[in-house]
Amino acid sequence: MNDDEIATAVAELPGWQVLDGKLLREYVFANFVEAIGFIARAAIWAEKFDHHPEWSNVYKRVRVELSTHDVGGISRLDFQLAQKMNELAGD
Repeated sequence: MNDDEIATAVAELPGWQVLDGKLLREYVFANFVEAIGFIARAAIWAEKFDHHPEWSNVYKRVRVELSTHDVGGISRLDFQLAQKMNELAGD
C-alpha cells in the first residue's frame, strides 16, 4: 500500500493511527479481565489470518501495533486484522 492508500484506510478505521510505519491503537476496557478476554479473542483471529500483532497489556489497557514484515510496512492484512479487533472490542 502506498502512503495515500494507508491514509485513506486509517481514516476509516476508528481509533487507529499510523506511527513509525505501523498501525497503532490503544484499547481501554472496563477492567483487566475484559482486556485479557479481548486478547484471547483477538489471538484466535490472528491465527486464522496467520498474522500476529505486537501487543502489550497493562491492567485494563491493550496496546496493539500491526505491520507486515514481508512488505516492510503496512498492508491490507493489517487493516483487516485491525477491523476485526475493533469488532471484537465493540467498536
